[in-house]
Amino acid sequence: MSNNKYKILVIEDEANIRSFMDTILESNGYQPLSASTCAEGKLMFSSHRPDLVILDLGLPDADGTEFIRFARQTSTAAIIVLSARSTEDDKIKALDLGANDYITKPFGTGELLARVRASLRSSRHSSQSGALPGGKFSVGEMDIDYDQRKVTINGIDIHLTQTEYNIVALLSEHAGKMMTYNTIIQEIWGAADTGSIKRLQVNMANIRKKLGSKPGKQKYIYNELGVGYRMISEDKPDE
Repeated sequence: MSNNKYKILVIEDEANIRSFMDTILESNGYQPLSASTCAEGKLMFSSHRPDLVILDLGLPDADGTEFIRFARQTSTAAIIVLSARSTEDDKIKALDLGANDYITKPFGTGELLARVRASLRSSRHSSQSGALPGGKFSVGEMDIDYDQRKVTINGIDIHLTQTEYNIVALLSEHAGKMMTYNTIIQEIWGAADTGSIKRLQVNMANIRKKLGSKPGKQKYIYNELGVGYRMISEDKPDE
């Protein structure tokens, strides 16, 4: 295949933001495609099969969440939602429908590119069956051996409870993807009850202490308050 660049479809009705993003993506080695409406986005998505979609929620002909529903019927391509709406409900709805991540306008170039890299990696992982190749995951000084259910930092064993390990393994298999509280609870405990979020937060506080995060400083696992958690997928922080 002569052109092995990642194809990124930008669905955004503001022409200035669209051309700004096309320029950034092209100069960083991606192949940008663009659409200004939900209907046009669906056509481009079906004909070009992009690797990633950057999607504005406030489109002139339909809500962007309609595009997420459409795309998820046939594809695991990464979707980053870009929106001026910053309420937790909007983020949670988009993520629960299958978006990989969420960027609130205005945003910086560095942040956009970091989220693009992370989401591309996350969708590559999820399209493979089961855990990562060789049953291992590494980021920074942390290594996870899925076969042995073991987490080490700088080669030193981190003693996690079974539930703590399950949470870390789940986040690592979706590294780079913001996972909502509901999704994590569903995967770990199978059902949500009124105390589930509290239980998740208690487990997460213990996990982060064991992984060496200092109060107010996030290491390996980022928390977006009221929304969910995301494990980093590259060694430098992706803020």
